[in-house]
Amino acid sequence: MLIVQMLPLKLITHPSNPRLRTFWLVAGMFIVVILLEYTTPPDYVFGYLYIGPIVLANARLSRVATLIITLVASGLTILNVWIPGMYHVGAPTITSRLVVILALVVTDVLSARNRLYQQALLQQTAKLQAQEKLASVREDFASTLTHDLKTPLLGAIETLQAFERENFGPVFPAQRRVLATIIRSHRTSLQMVETLLDVYRNDVEGLKLRLAPVELVAIAEEIAATLTELASSRRVYISFNYGESDFRRFLWVDGDAFQLQRVFVNLLTNAINHSPRGGKVEVVLESGSSYQTVKVMDSGAGVTLEELPHLFERFYQGHSDRQAKGSGLGLYLTRQIIEAHGGQIWTENRVPNGAIFAFRLPVLTFPLSVST
Repeated sequence: MLIVQMLPLKLITHPSNPRLRTFWLVAGMFIVVILLEYTTPPDYVFGYLYIGPIVLANARLSRVATLIITLVASGLTILNVWIPGMYHVGAPTITSRLVVILALVVTDVLSARNRLYQQALLQQTAKLQAQEKLASVREDFASTLTHDLKTPLLGAIETLQAFERENFGPVFPAQRRVLATIIRSHRTSLQMVETLLDVYRNDVEGLKLRLAPVELVAIAEEIAATLTELASSRRVYISFNYGESDFRRFLWVDGDAFQLQRVFVNLLTNAINHSPRGGKVEVVLESGSSYQTVKVMDSGAGVTLEELPHLFERFYQGHSDRQAKGSGLGLYLTRQIIEAHGGQIWTENRVPNGAIFAFRLPVLTFPLSVST
């Protein structure tokens, strides 16, 4: 047979081969259809039944084998017009068989396209799985690396502080200034490592909050006090604004004090770093009926419209003229924390210059019942 000739000898001699089993199944289906076709008058068209073998061959055999099977099925269908030759065949019968041949060809074409689509889908799925696996390996590596980096950084900071306390002998003023600079640099590195570690942990496990009544104004003022040295080194002045009144207000929320401290550290540090020398960072704290709103305003170069949608994405650093560059993780972690609290965070440009990083959190329902 023509179909047998297109099969390799090795395939034919191994009956356990799946492709060989498919071939014999197709051959058996052909025999059944041939018996129906050639033992009945030509007016009875059974050629549609060849669709089954064609679809089966397309799924399990090669494209060449499927094409040959389609041609053989089409030939057998039209050949029944003249064989066995004992019946009168009219134009309607020939037309019906031509329609069957067209259906067989269309089935072959559509089956081939579906096969190509499935192969492309499988390749894309495999590629995505490989990319996900690679991303998982990278994140595991980054998480392990950052975790292992914490110990030597902490050890270095402790050692430098021991030198600063003169545990190993007298320290001259010039040396003390150098030690202070190195300690500050190591603390910055440690903060970046901890941020990276927390970001990966939050992405995998989710951010776990320890909720309690928290007063945002107290946290903001506390963090601003800890950043006085950084602000002074850049000659940046930090001021507080309580909305319509200059009097200090209370902004109570149900939150995790530690995580909200990190939010203020990230936003204030970002504002200080992006303000010019002699500039001003303003913290606006507004109390509302449903939300408590905090705005941190700097006097820097502002943010371009292209950057605005991406500022809170992981590792995004931007390409504007704003002076300082970071790891691209601080704002991403800030967004994680605010969203975990059920709040919203956004960025907008300040008029005439500068940027505003703002967030809002739901108001604590009964703040007065909490002892301060």
